[in-house]
Amino acid sequence: MPARLFMAPRKHRKITPMIVTSPSEFLGAVAQLPPHAGTRATAKAAFLVAPAANELAAESARDNRYMEMAAGFDTQRALAQHAALARALREDVPVITFPGDPETPDAMFPNNVFGTAPGRLIVARMRHPVRQREATRADIRAFFRDVVGYSEIDLSDGTHGIAELTGSLVIDHVRGIGYCGLSERCDMAGARAMHEAFGLRLTFCFELAPGEYHTNVVMASLAGRAAILATDGFADPAVPRAIAHAFDDRALMLTPAQKCDYAGNAITLSNDRVWMSARAAASLAAEQREAMESWDFRIGAVELDEIEKAGGSLRCCVAEVF
Repeated sequence: MPARLFMAPRKHRKITPMIVTSPSEFLGAVAQLPPHAGTRATAKAAFLVAPAANELAAESARDNRYMEMAAGFDTQRALAQHAALARALREDVPVITFPGDPETPDAMFPNNVFGTAPGRLIVARMRHPVRQREATRADIRAFFRDVVGYSEIDLSDGTHGIAELTGSLVIDHVRGIGYCGLSERCDMAGARAMHEAFGLRLTFCFELAPGEYHTNVVMASLAGRAAILATDGFADPAVPRAIAHAFDDRALMLTPAQKCDYAGNAITLSNDRVWMSARAAASLAAEQREAMESWDFRIGAVELDEIEKAGGSLRCCVAEVF
């Protein structure tokens, strides 16, 4: 929807949910968004799924270049790191860990398959069959339906496009804005389905750079007031510039090496702490740490090198509960 459609006199102006696909449309729409009162900046809880497989998912490696398929995978070491992650995150929010399944090696990255909005569980349509099996888990669905009392929005039947939830979609919950990177893991139909399912006011859709599979590897929203951006992860360099501008230029710009160290795969579960892996935190320069501190964020780091062999890092391990 062109930004010019928002130029009606203020007393007649009605802001409706929208999807935009260019930096200029996005900035025009952001400028017209009224305050989003009463929304949480971060989740009220989180859930994880423990590692269980003895090998990595070869099917996922077809379009995830971050996977270390030649490296051996130590399940027990991954389990220990995963348990340490759960303990660390409990400093900020309640954390529930569901058991893993050897038949679904990527299930330790549940945020791609399960997401929430207030009162709703959203189930993804994954690209690969090995990950589509994760969406059939009755226990996670039953937990949210019968214990938490959430309704369910099921996108997994394939009629809504490919939509890998908060892998493909980074959400600024403060303003109700979604940042959706299009790739083999998410198409426009999937982006529209997620826009509606999460109840977003504005979604900015853009192409990721060739070889990138998920937006949350190249971008993070930090409690809605700052961002982390890996500019080489976007097909159009104007896109990260526009996103940074939307955050009043409170944006940490990563080098390609820092992106590969998963510094963009970060999450805020409270208003004052950014969680990332120890590898990601070690990659940051002193001036980048100082910038985070000036935005009132401290860094929480957890060793996840065994889990990172599977092509994801800390943020991928965390499914948020809103």
